[in-house]
Amino acid sequence: MTDLPLETPESAPSSGATSDVPLAFEDPTYLAAVVDLLGAIAYGEMSAFERLAEDAKMAPDLEDKAELAAMASREFGHFVSLRDRLAALGADPFEAMKPFQVPIDAFHVHTAPRDWLEGLVKAYVGDGLAADFYREIAAFVDADTRELIIDSLEDSGQAEFVVDRVRKAIEADHRVGGRLALWGRRLMGEALSQAQRVAAERDALSALLAGGVDRPGMDLAAIGRMFTRLTENHAQRMAALGLAS
Repeated sequence: MTDLPLETPESAPSSGATSDVPLAFEDPTYLAAVVDLLGAIAYGEMSAFERLAEDAKMAPDLEDKAELAAMASREFGHFVSLRDRLAALGADPFEAMKPFQVPIDAFHVHTAPRDWLEGLVKAYVGDGLAADFYREIAAFVDADTRELIIDSLEDSGQAEFVVDRVRKAIEADHRVGGRLALWGRRLMGEALSQAQRVAAERDALSALLAGGVDRPGMDLAAIGRMFTRLTENHAQRMAALGLAS
């Protein structure tokens, strides 16, 4: 995941003290939303682990294979932290992940890389978009949950490694750039569609974004600004790779 700067929505609640967190979880709607959010991210991290381990098989040499294996290991570490947090909240971690298994798996089926370079771009661009989306939602949860989410979405080494390998490949064969630019655009479209489906189909997440009497949320204008930020961050990543967005 990347560390691109993220604008916090103006309506986002300020970080509260840790002592205030238990009060938030007394609201069953809020608890359900947090469980949903952590479940979605946890399954995403498990999927990232599996995908990076699989992509390592396409690596052109042992150095690159080892690099992807290390990334996969870090993703699994993030999954473990999320799983443990779900359990601490009294939720079954695997039941919390189940609603997201089909949509996330479908995304990966529709965006299966054909080669090593497409796998690298997906790890950087596709995962980066997902991370940005979940960081946006994390602005509306308690401080402890927000910190866990941000830590779980931190860069696992993709940025520097992927940028280096992709730029070198483009230098060696300029035709690669056009193909990967099209691939990056496809990833963006698929990732944004998936994010919209996840937010719309889960009532608890929709309620979290909508807010309430005692909790600010996002109106249509704020949601529009959020997707603008996601698009801008995507363009920055593509530019870093030397690709047109």
